[in-house]
Amino acid sequence: MDKATQKILVIDDEPDVTRAVSLTITLQEPTWEVLTAHNGDEGLALLDKSSPDVVLLDLQMPGMLGFDVLSHIRLFSDVPVIILTVRDDELDKVHGLQLGADDYIVKPFGHLELVARLRSVLRRATGYPGPLEAPFVLGDLRIEWDQRRVFLRGEALRLTSTEYRLLELLARHAGRVVPYEMLMSRIWGAEVIDETGYLKTYVHRLRAKLQDDPAQPRYVLTAWGTGYWMPRSLTEAADNTKQPQPGN
Repeated sequence: MDKATQKILVIDDEPDVTRAVSLTITLQEPTWEVLTAHNGDEGLALLDKSSPDVVLLDLQMPGMLGFDVLSHIRLFSDVPVIILTVRDDELDKVHGLQLGADDYIVKPFGHLELVARLRSVLRRATGYPGPLEAPFVLGDLRIEWDQRRVFLRGEALRLTSTEYRLLELLARHAGRVVPYEMLMSRIWGAEVIDETGYLKTYVHRLRAKLQDDPAQPRYVLTAWGTGYWMPRSLTEAADNTKQPQPGN
């Protein structure tokens, strides 16, 4: 990840917050560029114009609420979004994740935590390419590692960086159960390892995009009480009576 290219867009109606966030990021990552907007309309316009690498989005703003801004963003962009809010409400967290947020920070938050979350999201967004690897193919699903692209029946799927990272982890461990703890740690970091609501929400969203029948999924399977797994073939998926062993 090239630190010199990182651009962070902060959308928050409180000038004190945008100044504090800008100062925090500049002190810890002086090569990063911080852009600020103080309402949803301004933020969407700046997003379209500047193509930031991450968006920090406040939920409670006058005019267009943060959830509405997030919904608009997901109509045209897969940029990682971290929600900022004063409400530590589980329903708000789940709703934000369902709309496409990649992470969630409750105000007031520590400066070190904020930058750590930004770094984590940026790592997930850039990933690791593996240019010489053959594509992963399972039935109508195809993952091209070098381009970080996913196709279903020949049509490209629009996945957020977090959705792609989840699918990638499962595909790289195909035929083995990936435990909840490993998925949480690899995708969101050790600090949220117990918040499995994140994981369940993203599995639900990923299955919907893969057109998996919730009652009989083919691509993302559940190992009850343990984790999730992807089969190596659709025949293996159909024989879901034999659960594979957890992977490493």
